[in-house]
Amino acid sequence: MKSKEERDGESASRNHLVFAYYVTGHGFGHATRVVEVVRHLIIAGHDVHVVTGAPDFVFTSEIQSPRLFIRKVLLDCGAVQADALTVDRLASLEKYTETAVVPRVSILETEVEWLNSIKADLVVSDVVPVACRAAADAGVRSVCVTNFSWDFIYAEYVMAAGSHHRSIVWEIAEDYSHSEFLIRLPGYCPMPAFRDVIDVPLVVRRLHRSRNEVRKELGIGDDVKLVILNFGGQPAGWKLKEEYLPSGWLCLVCGASDTQELPPNFVKLPKDAYTPDHIAASDCMLGKIGYGTVSEALAYKLPFVFVRRDYFNEEPFLRNMLEYYQGGVEMIRRDLLTGHWKPYLECAISLKPCYEGGINGGEVAAQILQETATGKNYTSDKLSGARRLRDAIILGFQLQRVPGRDICIPEWYASAENELGISSVPTYQKTEMSPLMNSCTKDFEILQGDLQGFPDTIMFLKSLAELDTADESERNAEKHLMRECKAAAGLFNWEEEIFVARAPGRLDVMGGIADYSGSLVLQMPIREACHVAVQRNHPSKHRLWKHALARQQAEGQGSTPVLEIVSYGSELSNRGPTFDMDLSDFLDGEQPMSYEKAKKYFSQDPSQKWAAYVAGTILVLMTELGVRFEDSISMLVSSAVPEGKGVSSSASVEVASMSAIAAAHGLSISPRDLALLCQKVENHIVGAPCGVMDQMTSACGEANKLLAMVCQPAEIIGLVEIPSHIRFWGIDSGIRHSIGGADYGSVRIGAFMGCKMIKSIASSMLPQSLPSANGVNVDELEDDNVELLEAEASLDYLCNLSPHRYEALYAKMLPETMLGDTFLSRYGDHNDSVTVIDHRRDYGVRAPARHPIYENFRVKAFKALLTSATSDEQLIALGELLYQCHFSYSACGLGSDGTDRLVKLVQEMQHSKLSKSEDGTLYGAKITGGGSGGTICVIGRNCQRSSEQILEVQNRYKSATGYLPFVFEGSSPGAGKFGYLKIRRTKPN
Repeated sequence: MKSKEERDGESASRNHLVFAYYVTGHGFGHATRVVEVVRHLIIAGHDVHVVTGAPDFVFTSEIQSPRLFIRKVLLDCGAVQADALTVDRLASLEKYTETAVVPRVSILETEVEWLNSIKADLVVSDVVPVACRAAADAGVRSVCVTNFSWDFIYAEYVMAAGSHHRSIVWEIAEDYSHSEFLIRLPGYCPMPAFRDVIDVPLVVRRLHRSRNEVRKELGIGDDVKLVILNFGGQPAGWKLKEEYLPSGWLCLVCGASDTQELPPNFVKLPKDAYTPDHIAASDCMLGKIGYGTVSEALAYKLPFVFVRRDYFNEEPFLRNMLEYYQGGVEMIRRDLLTGHWKPYLECAISLKPCYEGGINGGEVAAQILQETATGKNYTSDKLSGARRLRDAIILGFQLQRVPGRDICIPEWYASAENELGISSVPTYQKTEMSPLMNSCTKDFEILQGDLQGFPDTIMFLKSLAELDTADESERNAEKHLMRECKAAAGLFNWEEEIFVARAPGRLDVMGGIADYSGSLVLQMPIREACHVAVQRNHPSKHRLWKHALARQQAEGQGSTPVLEIVSYGSELSNRGPTFDMDLSDFLDGEQPMSYEKAKKYFSQDPSQKWAAYVAGTILVLMTELGVRFEDSISMLVSSAVPEGKGVSSSASVEVASMSAIAAAHGLSISPRDLALLCQKVENHIVGAPCGVMDQMTSACGEANKLLAMVCQPAEIIGLVEIPSHIRFWGIDSGIRHSIGGADYGSVRIGAFMGCKMIKSIASSMLPQSLPSANGVNVDELEDDNVELLEAEASLDYLCNLSPHRYEALYAKMLPETMLGDTFLSRYGDHNDSVTVIDHRRDYGVRAPARHPIYENFRVKAFKALLTSATSDEQLIALGELLYQCHFSYSACGLGSDGTDRLVKLVQEMQHSKLSKSEDGTLYGAKITGGGSGGTICVIGRNCQRSSEQILEVQNRYKSATGYLPFVFEGSSPGAGKFGYLKIRRTKPN
């Protein structure tokens, strides 16, 4: 038994603790939130030694106490900024190596000695990796407090920089594994190195003055609209102008330089201004997302107009939280820099942020740290540090390769390996039964179909299984980040069968916008694909979401068939994660509603317009095949095909959705017919005037082959093997492509106008026309010429006109442009059912008509060359055809600065002295699909040097534009080849 003196001494030591608090060198945001935790520790009577690279005033302005000790040491560097809105990933890794890896041994020796010298009771890290290892070496317990960890952030940087930096990630994960547990802040990223987690409320700096006091001090009335510009470093050379603000607005500017001159409606805040007070006194905030800005915007219910940053990898998670609580408006970077602020500010002040969670995270975290330092155990004894490290590596491996749109995994993380083209086997291959596949087959009984070894399909089934096993309390704790998963968890009846379909996107190798004119096209299904799971249930057994149930109860109709859809990835594209409707809404009396009505139905809410691609397949099946849906339908959509990059993300969603619905309802539809039905969805319900090649490739394509199809309307003439010495890549320009855009539609209209004019000219040249038609003497016409003219007078598809006939008779007779009204008055209709001519608009005619005529010839030549003898001349000719296609797009008005720059980089690479001396590797490139941005297709020799040159193109493009392009590499089979899976959840033992 201890003596009274021993107990008193123990009590005294426990009442006065020593904390070593390490703060990362990544901006001031970490330091400002650390202040709140440290302040509460000091209030409780403890000593806190802060190890930081941040200026002293960040801490001393809030805490004036002899118990605060500041030690100026920088032990990590965070993310290095290339500019105010872009992280330099390679520089970040190199700086970390220089700061924390090279001097690691001496850092650990110094920190161990220092921790022993201050007799630290607990090491706290936000979120310096080496601090956890130093604590372990010193025999001191450690805890991390953060919303992200550097192993997660740097993982994507490593993919961009090359495998020689890969050891950094594992070293950081190992350091974190020495931490006993994680105090996790809201808006958190995946942090696989931590297995024991305690969630706390927002850590937010307190207010010192009221809104009225701040405004009075600034001389600003309550009737003035106030926006605070909180950027933490403004873009270089950026000059604020008076006209950027709407009338009656003022802007408070944080972090302005002493020499920066501001317009009269912009107010420069002093450098030592206490930002939270000014945030709470404003009507909205404009800036870039960080933990500090988001937490304070939510805490003080301030709408936040934000601009995205490149490679700031915690951003998707903070943004998701901000938008979930209705507090965020995204501003396009171009509009920020050009001063187009008004619509965003007006939208922001109409928001009603609804965050009601706690904002005392600093106090809660301090209490947990205090209890830990006095001996309380928060961890699971069964999980050793080694076990945590092993789990971290396995989870990191899975996260790195997951192909789906998991809510917690941003786009760059899901596709990091593909982005850099570092995979040695780019095509999905059938593999032997792996532990992951074994686990998958334990989760589900596969009643029909074959996984075929596809890793993305296996991971999709794993994600389905996790919906069934996720703990409800865990989902509730994570509800601000798990909206999609929470909705999906209640989607299926796990005792019933589920049908799963898979459909890939496509790379337009040749053919592009000539498909609607009947051209031959060559398309490659890509590795990235969409998965859709469908279940049908009797309405009485269907698990309805609360609002859908309330709607049915209000209508008093009892249980009626309902469609419920969850779509993963909504946080990446500003759309709603769920959609539901009564299936009876598709009926107009006893018949299916018209496509035009359906188009208006789905356009009512922009955040749910995406549902037209999925639910629209049901209406098309009702209309075209007479199918009647009497059961409720649940659908889960998970697509790894990036949106807006010109690789047919929409077609993959449509084809996967219709395939899964057809399987669930016992419908036998050939892949070709299914593609044609899906085109109707896009043309008539979505309202995008696309051709059929996208859906055909997604449905009928095969891995490592080009689908050859004559689009009249959709005659597949075969599959062309890609020769083993040839390789295709897609490189994304970062400029969003949309076939629903005006440029694509106007070029299509111009092509149909040209076709109608050519038919009219040909008719006028026939013998039954005037004796001399357009300068051609009909008596001189040979019978063969008459037959040609007759064929051209009744031309169904523009591509059936050969280039030499076009040049000989029609090229000079087509106008460059024509007013819509003029065309309609002369020719009537342009015979295109999916576009409408605007009377007041001028349309290009000659270039849009010329392109498909020549493109059809180029595609035929390309196809023939692919099967010719292997030679350098073969590759040069193939590349030349791609270049010609690219510049023909530009002549039509469908080019873009980004795609032009990428094609030019490929040209420079091809014609460089090094390439010529090594027989060349890259041979040609072209814009793809609908044009006006999106992705280019590159052809090259299938060798390691080509992959290196693609990487060089990426880096040069990034240096010029600040955007690192996504690379598509590899192929996978279409939906028809995959078939479908019929699965049932296995019962746990």
